[in-house]
Amino acid sequence: MSITAVLLPVYVLIGLTFVLLFLMGSTRIASLKSGEVRMGDIALGERNWPKRALQFQNAFHNQFEVPVLFYVLVVLALITRKADMLFVVMSWMFVTSRLVHAAIHITSNRVMWRFQAFLLGVLILIVMWIIFAIRVAGAEAGL
Repeated sequence: MSITAVLLPVYVLIGLTFVLLFLMGSTRIASLKSGEVRMGDIALGERNWPKRALQFQNAFHNQFEVPVLFYVLVVLALITRKADMLFVVMSWMFVTSRLVHAAIHITSNRVMWRFQAFLLGVLILIVMWIIFAIRVAGAEAGL
């Protein structure tokens, strides 16, 4: 599989992270400009932001939790040459689940829908890690 094909889902996920960062920033700036929150209110804690700003903040912070395990897996799969078509397809499935999760997070924020998208992504990632581990172990065993 080409390096570009393997990395394209990573680029999309990183793009999502930057989009959420800019949305979080613009929402915070708008909250400050409108007077909805004052600098003194937020100086001692992030929880003092208005609800909408917290939604974007939480969606952004969430990109540094489970996706980190995806990034590590991609690097390891490239180094060990275990990234094939199945790996790329499952990567796109994982990234799609993250896009859906983030979209729910910053719109309706329906917790059950968000959880379902999150759980689907986690299950896909678990399967990816299991397949990767089996392939590495199999290669060392000469299978």
